[in-house]
Amino acid sequence: MTTARIDTARLTGDNLVGAVDVRGAAGSFHATNPANGDALDPVYGEADAATVARAAELAAAAFEAYRHTGFGPRAAFLESIAREIEGLGDVLVDRVIAETGLPEARGRSEIARTTGQLRLFAEVVREGSWTGARVDRPDPMRSPLPKPDLRQRRIPLGPVAVFAASNFPLAFSVAGGDTASALAAGAPVVVKAHPAHPGTSELVGRAVRAAVREHDLPEGTFSLIHGGVDTGSALVRDPRIRAVGFTGSRRGGLALVAAAAARPVPIPVFAEMSSVNPVFVLPGALAERGAQLGADFVASLTTGVGQLCTSPGLVFLADGPGADDFVDAASAAVAAASGAPMLNPGIAAAFAAGVRRLAATEAVRTVATGGDAGAACTGVPQLFVTTGERFLADRQLQEEVFGPASVIVRVSAAEQFATLVDELEGQLTATVHTTPADRELARTLLGKLELIAGRVLFDGWPTGVEVGHAVVHGGPFPATSAPSTTSVGSRAIERFLRPVAYQNVPDDLLADEIRADNPLGIWRRVDGAVTRD
Repeated sequence: MTTARIDTARLTGDNLVGAVDVRGAAGSFHATNPANGDALDPVYGEADAATVARAAELAAAAFEAYRHTGFGPRAAFLESIAREIEGLGDVLVDRVIAETGLPEARGRSEIARTTGQLRLFAEVVREGSWTGARVDRPDPMRSPLPKPDLRQRRIPLGPVAVFAASNFPLAFSVAGGDTASALAAGAPVVVKAHPAHPGTSELVGRAVRAAVREHDLPEGTFSLIHGGVDTGSALVRDPRIRAVGFTGSRRGGLALVAAAAARPVPIPVFAEMSSVNPVFVLPGALAERGAQLGADFVASLTTGVGQLCTSPGLVFLADGPGADDFVDAASAAVAAASGAPMLNPGIAAAFAAGVRRLAATEAVRTVATGGDAGAACTGVPQLFVTTGERFLADRQLQEEVFGPASVIVRVSAAEQFATLVDELEGQLTATVHTTPADRELARTLLGKLELIAGRVLFDGWPTGVEVGHAVVHGGPFPATSAPSTTSVGSRAIERFLRPVAYQNVPDDLLADEIRADNPLGIWRRVDGAVTRD
């Protein structure tokens, strides 16, 4: 195996434990270029138990000071992280490409999304309503009992462990949404880098550390450690860690949930795990634009080599006008598509195994296969067709195949869609394609789909998640381990906060957000009314 060199001047292979570089002693590994199999410098040291414990210790020591940072300084800190990441420029882009096989445009868009999220949370922190401030004023004359003075606000849970994702080396990784929202909430963060892109992680980790230093924050506000399953388990089990953010496989997420639940003091795990993101094409839409929808579906399916958590893994059609057009157009688009490098050998192997399982399943027919690009970890697009009866009889057809593969399920009548929804697991997304003629069926489906999915969209495709205030990137199990939350958008901050009520506490002892004169000028609920007074 040859060793490739991609501007390693800024990389050391160390763990970033607070302000100190620590060489891991639990083993070593290197990143691999998925396009050609080359090893990438430098060699990384896995964090041993003492290193993990030190990172957690520093985070706990930083918590009291960091949680009391003012809204303005905390927001400025998040903005500084964004600027530091942008300052890495082409060095960061080149390393992303080398470690993931993603195209340059995707790398640059991830940088923009990452810095955009950081700036979004800076705005959220400054605005202040995330504190959930409530004031119920006292009434000493109330009969038969006086009404007490009650105030409520949200405070951070404590240090958060964040597990970087494989498929988003920036936006769901070291300074991604979990880290940004935890820091916005006032919680120090210990990130476990994903072993597939440690160089990208180190570059971004050093950018975060520079911002910590710039704002004279406690060094334990942020740490970055490298390692595998043992490292992650040790981090979750450390009693100083109070919550976990995770994006990855169902198996990995459930292992962390079990580890967190087995602690003497259990902690919440906010894990995004598995979703096949069903698409329902209603009869009117199918008859009107079946061929176009088939082609558009494959464009969504092959985005990012299918390695997006919102990739459409199931499509439901009813036999009738346009159904054959959809399947024919989708088959032609898959056959014309070329495979591309997947993120790492493990993901490529799991995808190949999933495709073999589908191809060997009774009453599932392979209708199209894309071209093989010949890369070291190529993901070749695959399309399968089955019947509604077979889908209902074989729950394995609901299992996610992470990559550019999807199953079209053809039923005899669209009225069967409601029964099919009742059999689906929890999902990140559910999609409906419709026309005005489909309105009543669409209304029925919407009422069912909102019970199983975090985001229901009409006449579009699920890939691509808008980062904003109204978005939900979550859903019932197994899409996530915490269906009442979202990992994307401004409400993601709520995962790392808990409410506290203050009864008859003297005003001068209270935090600014719940003091009588509202010195921060934020929106609050006072005696039930939302006001800034």
